[in-house]
Order: sequence, then C-alpha cells, then structure tokens
Amino acid sequence: MTFIESLTLMLALMYLASLSYWSGQKWGAAATLLLSVGAVAISLYWPLALGLIIALPLALLGHKFAPDSFKGEIKINTLRQGTQHVLALSLLLVAVQYTINTILLKQGITPWLMRPDVVDAFLPIAGGIELKAIVSLNLWDQTHPAAAVMLAAVLLTGLLCKRAFCGWACPLGLAGEYLYAFRKRFIKSELTPPAWLDWPMRMLKYLLLLGLCYIVIGMPAQSIPNYLEGNYHKIADLKMALFFLTPSLITLLVFALILALAAWRRQGFCRYLCPYGAILGILSFASPLKIRRDSQHCLIEAKGMKCDKCSRACPANIIVHTKTTVRSDECQACMRCVAACPKSAALGLGLKSGHRLGHKGLLALVLIALFILPLGAYLAGFWHSQTPDNIRMELIQVIDRVGH
Repeated sequence: MTFIESLTLMLALMYLASLSYWSGQKWGAAATLLLSVGAVAISLYWPLALGLIIALPLALLGHKFAPDSFKGEIKINTLRQGTQHVLALSLLLVAVQYTINTILLKQGITPWLMRPDVVDAFLPIAGGIELKAIVSLNLWDQTHPAAAVMLAAVLLTGLLCKRAFCGWACPLGLAGEYLYAFRKRFIKSELTPPAWLDWPMRMLKYLLLLGLCYIVIGMPAQSIPNYLEGNYHKIADLKMALFFLTPSLITLLVFALILALAAWRRQGFCRYLCPYGAILGILSFASPLKIRRDSQHCLIEAKGMKCDKCSRACPANIIVHTKTTVRSDECQACMRCVAACPKSAALGLGLKSGHRLGHKGLLALVLIALFILPLGAYLAGFWHSQTPDNIRMELIQVIDRVGH
C-alpha cells in the first residue's frame, strides 16, 4: 500500500471518526480510532503510520477552522460534492504515481516509486475471475488481489446503500457532471430522450454487464489457475493502460460517443453504458435503504399543495413526489431530492421500519465499505501484488506479443 493510498485511507477513517463523534456515536469514533492505531501497530508499515500522523492533525484542524463540515449540519449537496472531489483528487495522484512507475519500467529502470495497487480496481474482469477462484477453488490470487477486494467493496456498497457509490464516490460520475454542466453553458435546453427511446438505451448497460459476466462465468474453473499464473494476467493493468493511451480509430470513436452521451444527458454514461451502474442497480433492490416519502408530512397530501421539487431535483428523472418508496434501479442515493424537499420530515433515506439514515450516516456507510475492507485485506496480506518488478519490466518490453 503506497503512501497516497495510506493517506487517503487514514483521512477517510479520521473523517469517519469525526462523523461518528459529532453525531453522538462516540463508541463508533473510538472504534475507528482504535482500528486505525491497531492497523499501524499490526503492520508496522511506515506509510500507514505517516498517513495517520498527517490525517489526525488535519482532522483536528478541520474541527477548528471548518466546524460546519465536522460539528454542524453540513448540507447534503456540499458533503457529497466534497467527498467526490477529494476521492477524485486521490485517484488523480494515484494515476500520476502509476504513470511514473510504468515509465520507469518501460525504460528498464527499477522503479523508485511503488506501483499503487488500487489501480487494480479498473480491472473488473480480473476481479470477477479472482472472486470466482476464491469461491469455487479457494484460490487467492496474488498478482492483482486488490482487483477482487475493490470489486467486493463496490458490490458491498450496493447491498448496503443502493447505488451510493455512483452518487457519492465514482470519479467518472463526477466527470460526467462537469461535461453536462459545460454543455449547458452553450445549449441551455434539456436533451432528455423520449421514454420510448430512453428505456431500450438503459438496457445497454445491462447487455454490457451480461457480456462481462459471460466472460467470468464462462471461464471453466479448471482454467482459472493457468490464467492467474499467466503472463497476460501479470500485466493486465498495463494492457488496460495501453488500450487507453494508444487507442485505435474505433476506440477513439467509442470514447467520443461516451463523451457526447455524458454531455447530452445528465448522468448519461451512468444511465446507459456503465456496467458497474448496472450491477449496483440490480443489487440496490436488495438494499434495505430506500428513499421514502411520508405522506403525512408531504405538502401534497398534508396541505393540498402542488409540489414536485424532489422530482425536479432528481438527476435520474425519477418521479419521487408521487411515490411512497423509490425502488428504481437508477436511484443513486445522492439525496438531492431530500435536499430539495421543503419539509425535512416528508422525505428521507431510511428503512421500512421508519428509521432514517442522514446524509452523514450514508457517507459513513460508503466509507466503511470502501476503506475498511481494503484495510483488512492489506493486514491479511491480500492487497499488494506479489509480481516482482523485474518480471513486469521484462513483460512490458514485449507487451504487444503477450496474449491470453
């Protein structure tokens, strides 16, 4: 686990402790602090220790100079946007570190900068095959273990809190928001497709998911060990990077289509093409947390007023103001509808029993899923790739000839 990964993890844990403490859950704050200190003590790994040493004072300074972000009732949209930007910045730094590491490998120089294992999160097929190997063969891959860990973490967010990963953490979703806002500066009108076209287009992401599942499920169990030990798997991340850095004409056209789609419709990529969004949408039906409307407090029934602010705020165009429970697979639990509702008691994210989870509680769940699981995997020795740099250095020289 590199320093950037360690610092991001510790910053997340310290903010999680702060959310717990100022929400009255002091036991949660104590448990998070003990977990952080315990992880450093068990691993005796200096990046984790340095990350904690930096993150803890930053959290204390945040309490002093930005109390509304820690102690006060920070607004839903502010908290969500801040989380998205911090995670995106972290991934940008990871990308820079990975690029430097790869360039040094290509030049035949032993990298002085470690390869960040979190980049394996962009290998969903490898992660799926590794999870299949664990379940069917009790075989734990040591080449790209973080791929399985991050895939499991993202899937866990879907089971816990719908598509909150899409709405609160995904950097691609944030990039799509910027593209959409840029387009709106020049073309003000909404370009939402008609319902007869929107529904079949939404099915595209499920077809892509079906294709990925076919690759993973269709691989015979007896072939998995050979694949995981093969040269292709050892540099699967480099093959993926090469795909983006040296795209063919068809690939460029596909990229252009994706960018146009993201600018054309808000959350266009998420809605129509993202296979992660598809599988999280399916898992979201099993999540106990849903956006729920209390008609006793809603202005429509309680006051006889016409109000659809929640529906107008929804980027997925879900008609919220007529539903008791939002069950749509497009709901990203972004809570924009909750933020727009003029009656706080009328709309919220909660359980069927009536217990509600605030936006800080939702963020805490997302952080737990995305960071506690990787931390546990690291402490268990199932995070860092065991492929030596000299092997990657040899294979990157002949990367065009390395196949399945």
